[in-house]
Amino acid sequence: MRSLARAGVGTALLAVALFVVAMPRAQAQPYPGAPLPRTTDAKRLLADARRRECAERVRLAFQAELRGEWARAEAELRRALALEPGEPLASTAHYDLGLAEARLGRLDEARASFARAVAGDGDFVAARVNLVAVDLMRDDLAAARGDADALLARAPQSARGLYESGLAALRAGDATTALRDFGALLARDPQYATGRYQLALAEMKAGRFDDAERDLRSALALAPAFARARFALGAVLLHAGKRAEARDAFTRAAADAREPALRSLAASFADEAR
Repeated sequence: MRSLARAGVGTALLAVALFVVAMPRAQAQPYPGAPLPRTTDAKRLLADARRRECAERVRLAFQAELRGEWARAEAELRRALALEPGEPLASTAHYDLGLAEARLGRLDEARASFARAVAGDGDFVAARVNLVAVDLMRDDLAAARGDADALLARAPQSARGLYESGLAALRAGDATTALRDFGALLARDPQYATGRYQLALAEMKAGRFDDAERDLRSALALAPAFARARFALGAVLLHAGKRAEARDAFTRAAADAREPALRSLAASFADEAR
């Protein structure tokens, strides 16, 4: 969420697709705390009323998001966008709508919402970050790489931007770019266990198994119950012929894993390493 200062309203975390629904124009209604306009001009009165209603609906959507009520948030945001707000409220509403759509599993619509938020405000880094994330969730690697490049062009020092760009490169099989992005991220935050794990995956893809082992051990020193990192360490150790150590890593990964699929896979590898 961007701060309330951005548009005088609370903003939630994702953009809003501009699905303009047919509905009557909002009736002027003062919301609690909203000052009454000092004008008798009908057009200005209507515009003021629409701005207040839009801001109130975005606020209600934000509260719904905090409660996990994504369908309610979506409904409020669509009503807000139907009032055709100006910037920066429009991009804020698109961003929040994208969050709701993503949570509701409608990834194509979520991507459209984030794209509209970016179109309204090219410097909206959070919208650009979530655009790449949704591209990856949709398995659209070409879009993810393009959006990641645009993100880093706007915000080359963004930690989330470097992370998402690294993920897009890793998913596309571009170990060189992934190494660059995760390396830059860790230069800023060496204690980021997840980033260290992703760097190790890029090193494995590049055939740098000694480096991968070092970074996986570093990740596990920071987060001992990190089951994915423990499983990857087992794979590196198995590649090095260290079967006993690999078995121990897989066994621990199976014990720590919260995901049933990872737990089953780790247990299977532990048995095969005996």
